[in-house]
Amino acid sequence: MIRVLVTDDSRVMRQIVIRTLRQAGYDWDVREAADGAEALEAIRADEPDVVLSDWNMPNLNGIDLLRSLRAEGFATPFGFVTSEGSPEMRAQAEAAGALFLIAKPFTPEAFREVIDPVLA
Repeated sequence: MIRVLVTDDSRVMRQIVIRTLRQAGYDWDVREAADGAEALEAIRADEPDVVLSDWNMPNLNGIDLLRSLRAEGFATPFGFVTSEGSPEMRAQAEAAGALFLIAKPFTPEAFREVIDPVLA
């Protein structure tokens, strides 16, 4: 079973992301982290198959989480689920090694469009 870590400082948004994953047909083993620092510890302890992260979070934001993972040698597939998807943010995300950026509001179809190729 695929294991995913959903990282967002909003518990409600984590629940929405998880529900959208289920609606998209992904019956995954889901873990949650409330910020990038918590996510980094969780990934170091037990690396998931996929990380879905918000961008703007306290303690350690999403882009710094991704950069920290890559600097430590983790190649974990990583995607952003965030409120803004400006061209600058998309370029920064791609440069840091993110596989996709889904901007809110999102749909199960939007998830499938970016996640299916990652799993293939």
